[in-house]
Amino acid sequence: MPVTMFDYIFDEATVVDGSGKKSYFADVGITDEKIQAIGNLKDTSARHRIDCKDKILCPGFIDVHSHADVIIHDPNHHNILEPLLRQGITTFVGGNCGMGLSPFSDKYRKQAFQYISAFLGKNAESFIHWNTMEQFMEILSSQGMALNCGLLVPHGVLRIAVKGLENSTATPDDIQQMGILLEQGLDAGALGMSTGLMYFPGLAADDDELLSLASIVSKKSGVFTSHLRSYTNTLQLAIDELVNISLKTGVKAQISHLFWLPHVNRLVDTISNWLARFGAKIYQRVKIPIPLDRALNQKLEHLQILIQQGMPLGMDVMPTGTGFTHALAFFPPWSLQGDYEEVLERFRNKTTRRKIYKSIMQGQSIWPHRLEDTWSMNFFKIMGFRSIYLMSVVSSKNKQYEGKHMVQIGKERNQHPFDAICDLLLEEEGRVLVFETPTYPGDEFVERSVYGAIQDANTSIVTDTILLGFGKPSHLFYDCFPKLLSKYVRTEKRLSLEEAIRKSTSLPAQQLGIKERGRIKIGYNADLVLFNPKTICSHSTPLKPDVFPEGIDYVFVNGKAVVTPEGYSPKPYAGKLLTR
Repeated sequence: MPVTMFDYIFDEATVVDGSGKKSYFADVGITDEKIQAIGNLKDTSARHRIDCKDKILCPGFIDVHSHADVIIHDPNHHNILEPLLRQGITTFVGGNCGMGLSPFSDKYRKQAFQYISAFLGKNAESFIHWNTMEQFMEILSSQGMALNCGLLVPHGVLRIAVKGLENSTATPDDIQQMGILLEQGLDAGALGMSTGLMYFPGLAADDDELLSLASIVSKKSGVFTSHLRSYTNTLQLAIDELVNISLKTGVKAQISHLFWLPHVNRLVDTISNWLARFGAKIYQRVKIPIPLDRALNQKLEHLQILIQQGMPLGMDVMPTGTGFTHALAFFPPWSLQGDYEEVLERFRNKTTRRKIYKSIMQGQSIWPHRLEDTWSMNFFKIMGFRSIYLMSVVSSKNKQYEGKHMVQIGKERNQHPFDAICDLLLEEEGRVLVFETPTYPGDEFVERSVYGAIQDANTSIVTDTILLGFGKPSHLFYDCFPKLLSKYVRTEKRLSLEEAIRKSTSLPAQQLGIKERGRIKIGYNADLVLFNPKTICSHSTPLKPDVFPEGIDYVFVNGKAVVTPEGYSPKPYAGKLLTR
């Protein structure tokens, strides 16, 4: 039955529909959360008409690698996550890297809370009153959300529910118990399972464990995403591990935030990091087009062949040269076993602290990175303390150090950088988030190392959001997609507008199995962004990241105008919990 009265009509829009096909001119009508008509709607009535002349209308951006799930339950999440909506993100997928807010077991609930509290910056016991994925999803659905959210079952938390914070391979009984919890999460509607194989405790998983769990994900038609076991000297082996899992189980696989960090040995790494810093200084003055993405492009060429052969494989990338995580990720796995007090006591004890430092400095990044001192995220050694910047702390006494690297902080505290990070962890009760980069956060020179991935047809664009309402966030949390459209499309012309939007909408939707979103198509949900292609830009910087972009006029979530020229209006919540 034809619609006689639309909620909104977008008049004379330049429609970039998310498919990658060339833009076209049309009116678009939406009613009851859905796109109802595309074409000439001049003689049709609407409660609101929006003049879209010289503007681009595209689907809302879908960010499939995010950690916004750690705050989406919060009554104030609409304010904390405002930067996402302001830049046009209407859907995110959380539970990535093996970390999330369920499932929990009574036996290891305390250890699980200690693990996730490192990310949250607060005591998980104060607000988590659920155990299962189903219970968590029910709470989200009943409370409502400012934007759409899909969830993955996080393997790291799943593992803790069965084994606690133990650095050992799983027994057949452990794997069976993990499988039961995984299946429960998938049946509740999770989109798949995520792994964080570079992190403790996920790094302890072997082939038997991963293949068994991947088989369950495959049977349920979910996706198996992976923060790979390595992004350094053994990146190809880490990719091969995920490819092998997909080939043996048939599971749809996703490589999370693809990047490559050169690593040979301490001397070569030191020289490499020095050259990167020197190159960054030169690049600030003269934009020399040095192809830093050559090594990563070789991996992409191999992956493209597999995809062309029919392998269900996808990738995503952050348009930045800066990563971010919790500081504990850089410590030897053996030092992170046990409960919270045991871990902190190791940092407190001078003898054990020296042992940890020795473990870091003598550790070797040897595949499969499960044995003692072979973990691949030994970034203190690979990159040096000069490359680790403080992202956020909880207490006011250490806020002065946010945005500074560990060598600076050590000098200000009259300490060796390693002692400084250990004492910060003690003072902040383990709740310390950091940036890692060979140069400085937001450096455009190092960002060249991911140019090939940003341009790759099978790689979607993501933010890796960790927004908690405090600390110094990444500029990506404010400018990821506006930056893509201004820098990579308008200024440098590395992508066409249609391709950039496809990589931000329909491609990630297809990769994670998200239905009826990511396209401007009749019957699809009305998640939409209206922007000016000539003015869209961002003034967010590493030192002052919390600046909203320009050039975005409207953002719609399920037919509700959340961002308008008048401002930000998240309530009543229009977001939906997306299930498989």
